[in-house]
Amino acid sequence: MDLEARLNELGKVVREHREVLLTEEAAKTALVMPFLQALGYNVFNPSEVVPEFTADVGIKKGEKVDYAICDGGKVTILIECKPANSELSVKHASQLFRYFATTDARLALLTNGVVFQFFSDIDTPNKMDDKPFFTLQLDALKKSDLKTLERFSKQSFNIDQIVQEAGNLKMQSLVYKELQKEFQEPSDEFVKLIASKVHDGRLTTAIRDNFKALIVASVSSLIRDRVTERLTSALTASNPSEEEGPETGLGAEEPIFTTEDEVAGFNIVRAIGAKLVSPKRIVMRDAKSYCAVLLDDNNRKTIARLHFNSPTSRYFGTFSGREETRHSVTDPVDIYQHDAEILKRIEELDAAKA
Repeated sequence: MDLEARLNELGKVVREHREVLLTEEAAKTALVMPFLQALGYNVFNPSEVVPEFTADVGIKKGEKVDYAICDGGKVTILIECKPANSELSVKHASQLFRYFATTDARLALLTNGVVFQFFSDIDTPNKMDDKPFFTLQLDALKKSDLKTLERFSKQSFNIDQIVQEAGNLKMQSLVYKELQKEFQEPSDEFVKLIASKVHDGRLTTAIRDNFKALIVASVSSLIRDRVTERLTSALTASNPSEEEGPETGLGAEEPIFTTEDEVAGFNIVRAIGAKLVSPKRIVMRDAKSYCAVLLDDNNRKTIARLHFNSPTSRYFGTFSGREETRHSVTDPVDIYQHDAEILKRIEELDAAKA
């Protein structure tokens, strides 16, 4: 079983049994040890995974960390565990801080079995950082997490590469937070930077405030479009059209992306058509130059076309026989003005022989 499958199984355990994993020992047995096994470590080899690891530090005698992973007699990873219902905080992991400075370990792991926080010494050598460079949540696993976790596996473990990656991950996290703040509430500096690229005149207070609103709206639109593109690509890959050619996108030189407005327009046509036929019979087939709305997924039964690809003008196409009439629209909701043509067209197509 590969790493992804093992972690998905652990995520299932978390979702189904988290309420009974109320002790540290339960979290260790049900989640932490299987997690270490998934990374390739032999939890039944006491020279590789050392439970209740002790290393006397100064006046602190007999303190223990829950596990130490060793390689050739040297400690590589220190692990401190908490109950599954505990909130993780480094202030509750004083042993990790002390042991980090007195062992060979440059990687520490604080976990409650559900959330795994990875620490290193990015800021100051031989001193564990106050904040984790990577956090994994078993019941909310992401594809990007798997790529990062593979570096911690026994087979791929390389501390120099991990520390370098840790620095990159930490910096990426900081950049992410700064971008998030800029996208939600753009700073004057960011507004000035963007405005300077598209505006030649003086940046007055009114113009700056307008650009700030435009940036927020543009970022939201960009994110929605990217999400739609990925969803459409996934749907196309799982259910490709039987017909080939430039209009279906299979023979097109450029990929076809279904926009949020095209999806909204299709849903409006389907809602109108549901007065006459089952909405399941009304489908969307996107092309490079337009998005078609079809009856029974038959390209000879076109109900309407959405010409929404132009950045300056949009049209909604209705049909009578083979003749298309284009109506200028500014927003998908304008399609409701043409409900009579849509219903008439569906009646015509439904009455005709396939």
